[in-house]
Amino acid sequence: MAAFRLKQSIAMKKLPLRLLILVALALPTAAAAQRADPVYVEDRLNQLQQAISLLTGQIEQLQYRNQQLQQQMEKMQADYEFRLDQVEKGGGRPGGAPAARPTTPSTAAAAPPGAAPPAGAPPAAAAGAADQVYNDAFKKLQDGDYAGAEKGFRAFVQRNPQHALAGNAQYWLGETYYARRDYQNAMTAFAEGYKAYKSSPKGPDNLLKLGITLATLGRKPDACAIFARFAQDYPRATDLQKRRIEQERQKNGCG
Repeated sequence: MAAFRLKQSIAMKKLPLRLLILVALALPTAAAAQRADPVYVEDRLNQLQQAISLLTGQIEQLQYRNQQLQQQMEKMQADYEFRLDQVEKGGGRPGGAPAARPTTPSTAAAAPPGAAPPAGAPPAAAAGAADQVYNDAFKKLQDGDYAGAEKGFRAFVQRNPQHALAGNAQYWLGETYYARRDYQNAMTAFAEGYKAYKSSPKGPDNLLKLGITLATLGRKPDACAIFARFAQDYPRATDLQKRRIEQERQKNGCG
């Protein structure tokens, strides 16, 4: 448990450093390119934004794993408290024999509100397998294997539509298409992500990237309508997301 937290802490500390390195490498090239081809500058900025997006995805994975760890610790604590309670009750019985354990799992009997898994929750083994599919797909995305990542994320969403990472997987599915300039499928993936997982952590990103994809396809009026909807649907979006929306509105001449 301590080793996991140490690894998580080290990983979180490395991310900002990697981001600074990416920025430092990109800025000189972009500055030189300003005197050359504007299309090249745009492409470099897109690459930098893609790198930042991947780093954000790594942070989200760490946050999810931390949440899973906290839930496991809550269950362990509940089980420990139940066992201790039974031992204390057993101290007053003849011969000091402990009270009989109930037939139901102790974690379900003594878990605090919200700690016990909901009815119909998948077994731990199935949840672990789903997490592995997501992690493998994300690793392929990082390695530039967009076709392999596409298959992985699509399989994850189809098999685990209610998973906590389903909204993330749908967003990254769209990114696998966008990175290959398959804008039609990217548009569909981002639109489905916004529709099905509007309240997920990736909901704002799905809507933002949907607008960007529409603009890339030459559908600027539709893109402007999407950008205008962003503030209404996501008033608590991050400052970075809000700046991206404003930049895209200006770039596409949205009123």
